[in-house]
Amino acid sequence: MQGAQNIAWADNAIKLAVDMTVAAMNRMNVQGTPEQQAQQLRQVMATIFPEAVTLVREARQGLA
Repeated sequence: MQGAQNIAWADNAIKLAVDMTVAAMNRMNVQGTPEQQAQQLRQVMATIFPEAVTLVREARQGLA
């Protein structure tokens, strides 16, 4: 049973990571030149992506 629980936890963690990233990107009001827009996207990703990666890493470790 624990194996199934680990898989469910991992699935939930990965879904949360994706949902966090998508929500952050959807809340952006990107403006300016393409270069400025790219910089705005990079700033959001620099904030959100490390947390998302941590969730996925912990999920994978839970399966090992």
